[in-house]
Order: sequence, then structure tokens, then C-alpha cells
Amino acid sequence: MPGMAVQGYLVLSAVLFVIGLVGVLVRRSPLVTLMSIELMWGAAALLFLTFSRLWAAMDGHVFTFMIVAVGAAEAAVGLALIVLIFRSRDKADVDDVRALRG
Repeated sequence: MPGMAVQGYLVLSAVLFVIGLVGVLVRRSPLVTLMSIELMWGAAALLFLTFSRLWAAMDGHVFTFMIVAVGAAEAAVGLALIVLIFRSRDKADVDDVRALRG
């Protein structure tokens, strides 16, 4: 693909992934952790699309579709768990895994 600046997409993907990784490692809020994981999924999807477009193959599009589908399911289940924890307690912390036991 002539004229495509692959380095820009690679740098953007790396920056988004690092921001997501820092959010997962530093924050204790489950909602921020979930958003950071979604940011990391988005960075991986951007990387797949970049190389798919560069090599003129559809494989990256298929992987990106799967990333979006798994990310939507993960967000739905994760948000349901967060709402369940917030209903039973006033605060939620990722270190309080015992709150999920019955």
C-alpha cells in the first residue's frame, strides 16, 4: 500500500495499549479497570486492521470483528457484575473478590 504511514498507526496502537495497561495496573475501581481493558482491546484491533490493510488480506478484519464481539460480551458481563456489587455494597474494589461469593 503506497503512501500509508504504518509507523503512525503502530505508535498510536502502542500508546493506547500502554495507557490501558497503566489503567489496569494502577487503578482499583472495577469500572476504570474494565474501560482500560476495552482500550487495550481497541489497540489490538487497530493493530490487526493496520497490518491487514498493509498486506491486503482480510484476516485482520476477521480478527477485529472477533475482538469487537468478545469486547461487547465482556463489557456486558463486567458491567452486570459491577452493578451487582454496587447494589450489595456502597463501594467496589477489585481486591474484594469475596463479594462475588454467594
